[in-house]
Amino acid sequence: MAITTSVLTNSFKKELLEGTHNFKQTGGNSFKLALYTNSAVLGKSTTSYTTDGEVSASGQYVASGKALVNGGTSVATNTAIVDFADRSYTGVTLTARGALIYNDTASGDPAVAVLDFGSDKTATSGTFTIQFPAFTTSAAIIRIS
Repeated sequence: MAITTSVLTNSFKKELLEGTHNFKQTGGNSFKLALYTNSAVLGKSTTSYTTDGEVSASGQYVASGKALVNGGTSVATNTAIVDFADRSYTGVTLTARGALIYNDTASGDPAVAVLDFGSDKTATSGTFTIQFPAFTTSAAIIRIS
């Protein structure tokens, strides 16, 4: 098991300062979510999307994952936040330990965040859903304070 914590990647933090990522709801970059098995090596040092350890295609899940729907950005209590709509894959049989959010628009598919599910999660001929936390300064999936 090599996915051990949910984290914003170090490269993402640097790339924010360089203007690589645009989270505007309209006209911003396209972000994707790819699923990974417990054999994947993902963490704060991950720099880009990788196929190593990715879940095999099944049902609606395809290699490289699917686009996320950007729910917008906000700033409150000195914390900037980003929201995404929940992402579901139907008709799948798969087991995933975690996921990678990455920028599908920018050159090289740069990594944004690693998500650790805490344990293997499985769907058998069903729906696999990633439910994002509330769009608040204490819970949003991406928070910068």
